Amino acid sequence: MLSGIVLVDKSPGMTSHDVVAKLRKQLSEKKIGHAGTLDPFATGLLIMGVGSGTKLLHHLFGLDKQYQATIRLGQSTSTDDLEGEVISESSAKGLSLDLINQEIRNLTGSISQTPSTFSAIRIEGKRAYDLARDGKEFSIPSREVKVYHFQPTSNLRQIDKFIELDVIVDCSSGTYIRALARDLGTALGVGGHLTALRRTRIGEFSLEDAVAVHEVDSLRSLPEAAKKVFQSVELTQGQAQDIIHGKRIALVAEETVAATYQGNLLAILEPIGNSYRSTTVFPEAFHV
Repeated sequence: MLSGIVLVDKSPGMTSHDVVAKLRKQLSEKKIGHAGTLDPFATGLLIMGVGSGTKLLHHLFGLDKQYQATIRLGQSTSTDDLEGEVISESSAKGLSLDLINQEIRNLTGSISQTPSTFSAIRIEGKRAYDLARDGKEFSIPSREVKVYHFQPTSNLRQIDKFIELDVIVDCSSGTYIRALARDLGTALGVGGHLTALRRTRIGEFSLEDAVAVHEVDSLRSLPEAAKKVFQSVELTQGQAQDIIHGKRIALVAEETVAATYQGNLLAILEPIGNSYRSTTVFPEAFHV
C-alpha cells in the first residue's frame, strides 16, 4: 500500500475533493485526504496524505499559513470573493495607499474575525455555505485569529471606480483571507472582496515544492514530512516495542516529537509529565 505525503498546486475551479478524487484514480489508492481546504476559485498549496499518511494530516491542520491575494475595494459580494453576487458598490477613487495601510495595520496582530457566510464552518452540524445557499438565516460567531504580516505588494490599480491591490498575508490557521478583504473594505467605507487567492506556504511546506495534480508520480516519505513539523527522535527496539504496545517511554526532549525506528516514522509522541505517550502510531514501521 502506498504511504506518504503529496504537495499539490491546486488549479482554479477545482474543489479540494476534486483533487482527492483525481489522486485516488492516478495512484490507485482509496485512502487519501487533505490538510485544509481551498476555495474552488483559489489556487496553491494543498497537503495530501496517502495511505498511512492520512494519519499525519491532523497534526498539520493547525500550522500557520501564507497567502498571496488580490483585493478589490469599492465592491462587496455575498461570498466576499469574485464568485458571489455583487451586493453593494461605491467609488474607491479617493483612497490612497497611506490610508489603506493605516486600516491594514488595524487588521494585523491578534484580531477578532467573523468568517465569511459562505464558509466551511459547521453550524449545528451543517456547513455554513450550504445554509447560505438554502437561504437560511444564521450567525457565525467571531473567532480570535493572528495576522502576523499583512502588506501590499503592488501599487494601487484603478479599474473603473474600483481599486485593486495585491497583498501578502502570513496568518494563523483558521484565518479567512476573504474576511480580511471584506473587513478592510468596510473599514474604508467602500466595501471589498477578493478577486484572487493563492496559498504559498503551510508551516514549513512550500508551494515551490508542489506540483499540479496530474503531475503527481511520487510521494514524500512520512519521516521527511514529519521532520518539517516536529523534532525527530530515533527509538531503540525496546522503546519502539513499548510504543506499539501502548506504553509510555522516557525521552530527553521537551516537546512533541516524531519518533522513528530504523528510519521509518513509528509515532508522534507528546510529553506527559516525565514520560512520553503516543498520539498517533504507524505500526507498519515496526519490524523485528
